[in-house]
Amino acid sequence: MKKITLAAAVIFTLLVTGCASVPMASPEESAQAKEFNPPPEGASGIYVFRKDSPVGAALKKHIWINDECLGPTAKGVFFYHEVKVDKEIKISTESEFSPNHLTINAEAGKNYYLEQYIKIGVFVGGANLKKHTTENGIKEVSELNLAKKAICKPLD
Repeated sequence: MKKITLAAAVIFTLLVTGCASVPMASPEESAQAKEFNPPPEGASGIYVFRKDSPVGAALKKHIWINDECLGPTAKGVFFYHEVKVDKEIKISTESEFSPNHLTINAEAGKNYYLEQYIKIGVFVGGANLKKHTTENGIKEVSELNLAKKAICKPLD
């Protein structure tokens, strides 16, 4: 019985602290996104990032902006996406049982910084989103790498 308990503890630890990997953009694309230039006229720039976290590092959680999938995240990555500003912008993240959404009233010509964070769940862990100030967002994203857009599973 002790061996089973020990094995379960080791597997759980690996799942919680292991690293997930996602498709990455080139270093040049990442550097360009980290120039934090204003988006084109009539658009907003959305940065969604996931920092290094001891909880759920092995989990991949997808991100959507206005129901368009960007791809899965992993610790230490960010996405940059430009959207036309003609309505509220809905950012969604896959979570344990159902998606979580954050809506922002974006202004054209501005960049916005949102963090996806992993939280402890009942079975595998969930994800949620929070908005950061421009100053803090730039600081956080500067230390991360750009993920490449990827095919996603449907938003439930």
